[in-house]
Amino acid sequence: MLRITRQRTSIRSVIEEAGRPLTPQEILDAVRESVPEVGIATIYRNLKTLLEEGAIEAVKLPGENPRYEMSHVAHHHHHHFHCTQCDRVFDVEGCPGSMDKLAPAGFITERHELTLYGICADCVKAEES
Repeated sequence: MLRITRQRTSIRSVIEEAGRPLTPQEILDAVRESVPEVGIATIYRNLKTLLEEGAIEAVKLPGENPRYEMSHVAHHHHHHFHCTQCDRVFDVEGCPGSMDKLAPAGFITERHELTLYGICADCVKAEES
């Protein structure tokens, strides 16, 4: 039981410290720095438990597998930036506001999600050097 607790604690820490949505593989790579023996099945099992507990939430981008972020981040309205070079996803603070004008006449917008695509600052810096 202690091993599972240590793994789950490490997974939570990795997600929280990242400050951005992570793929299961990114979580695995980071967790292995403190728990080298952890496997991908353990990551998925613990992600499922953390989702059920409400500690984390899935970030679903079109055509992508879910990424995970802490629930306290997910509960405030925000959007995402997806780097097309390194495939990382970042939180974007702020919102362009109501999307009601984009909806067809007579429709009611209940919510919206916005994903920006481009090259992140790290990848731009790498290209310049």
